[in-house]
Amino acid sequence: MKAGQAGRFAGKRVLVTGGTSGIGRAAALAFAGEGARVVLSGRDAARGADVVRAAEALGGEAAFLMADVTDHAAMDRLVEQAAKRLGGLDIAFNNAGFQERRALLHEQTMATYDTVFDTNLRAVFVAMQAEIAVMLGQGGGVIVNNGSVSGLRNPNPGLALYCASKAALLSLTRSAAMEYAERGIRINTVSPGRVETPMMAAAVDGNLAKVAEGLPARRIGRPEEVAAAVLWIASPEAGFVFGHNLCVDGGFLSA
Repeated sequence: MKAGQAGRFAGKRVLVTGGTSGIGRAAALAFAGEGARVVLSGRDAARGADVVRAAEALGGEAAFLMADVTDHAAMDRLVEQAAKRLGGLDIAFNNAGFQERRALLHEQTMATYDTVFDTNLRAVFVAMQAEIAVMLGQGGGVIVNNGSVSGLRNPNPGLALYCASKAALLSLTRSAAMEYAERGIRINTVSPGRVETPMMAAAVDGNLAKVAEGLPARRIGRPEEVAAAVLWIASPEAGFVFGHNLCVDGGFLSA
């Protein structure tokens, strides 16, 4: 879609955290391709610039802001700078996440615990506080948090911290959704299953084919498929959806 053409998100002001790779990158490009003005964040300026170029090649508009989600003052600044650059904030996709190296619970360290929960829960809490403040001031908006099916069921040992953080995120999202629904802010979660991302590849030592064998769909999901779910739940088509957790998992939870 070329700049100026109509799209579901024409003129919408969108923030994507962790937007330089995987699902975040796919979502940033999908929003830009459908007419949104996108600010994406991350810790790698070169990757950020690459996403901006890809968005512009689609005829979209994007900008990159450096931010480490575990630096919570930086998250406040990110939302403030994004809203200032865009002139407001219609949609926020809180995507950045971290998964620990597999180890049994008694082998995990407090440092690992802090990194997992700072990234997957506290950073989203901080971001949501800032995003909600902006959205209340303008009369509404949409927030989508990136969860995980591991917050609902995890048959594989070694990821207790990741699973616990994502379960807490689902609860945080539902609670926030109920608090702000009548004030014009829709808040939901999209929970990917096994998706081809750098984090997923690292978790299984690159053996994605073996992971695919255990899924009903017999394949790994693509970041673009999760991005499509994010765009739908952020769109007016989902205007009556509040506090929902949309799982994009190739049948993982049904198996």
